[in-house]
Amino acid sequence: MSTQKYEAFIKTAELGSFKKAAESLGYTQAGISYMLNTLEDELGVILFIRDYGGVRLTSEGEQILPWIRDVCNSERRLNARLNELKSVESGIIRVAAFTSISIHWLPGMIHAFLQEHPKVEFDLRWSDDSNELEQLIYRGDVDCGFLILPAPKDLITIPLKKEHLMAVLPENHPLADAPYFPIAALAEYPYIGLKEEELYSETEQVFTSHDIKPNVFITAENDYTVMALVSKGFGFSIFPELSLLSPCFPMVRKELESPVYRELAIAIRSYETASTATLSFLECAEQWVNDFYKEE
Repeated sequence: MSTQKYEAFIKTAELGSFKKAAESLGYTQAGISYMLNTLEDELGVILFIRDYGGVRLTSEGEQILPWIRDVCNSERRLNARLNELKSVESGIIRVAAFTSISIHWLPGMIHAFLQEHPKVEFDLRWSDDSNELEQLIYRGDVDCGFLILPAPKDLITIPLKKEHLMAVLPENHPLADAPYFPIAALAEYPYIGLKEEELYSETEQVFTSHDIKPNVFITAENDYTVMALVSKGFGFSIFPELSLLSPCFPMVRKELESPVYRELAIAIRSYETASTATLSFLECAEQWVNDFYKEE
């Protein structure tokens, strides 16, 4: 079954532009427009509102989108299963992860996996929004993904690593030589945070668990900007250990007086629908993490 028109519909809905969807899928803009016009004729409803700034879904389009996505994901699972029947050493594994996993874990995991399964391909998705990652896995948009526990009950998770959340300070900070970062200091010193701090609930937990409101001096768009600001002496911040494996800036790391942890896991929707290659990757990921931290 051909799902080209469905894929064009999904990508256009995601990007809000015929031009961007065409570039992403490798079609001409006219080709995308023709496919979507044909799809609208076949379904008998208008899917997009066209205006000068781009396109957006109609009410009917919004209602149909989840069904179309299910059809495409079912088609991918069918093709994956057919490929397995022909050869268990081929196929594509779609993986979702947040930034620190993508940088510090995934390259090593994929390298280890390809040593044993060189014909398998990977399609990687990135997001630092925990809710979005969970939805990508639950909807079947990806075969597996990395999450912070606890995860929704309708996902199968394999715990991989429990890690500290650390305070990071400039090298000339008054607490740079202290044995740990005191709880009282969380409110005393200027804090450098992320603009979308709600995406990192485990960081917020450091403050809420002690009923402390941070003295926010400035917020930034991403981890690296926060680290740069900390390094230059503007304040302190909180990061998970994984984000600090290869810091780009000179900083001092301190454990918190009252330790706070987060637990990382890899998740799938079900064992029944997971491909053989995906299940093999789960085993590889678990073993890789064990070996990686054993060597530290």
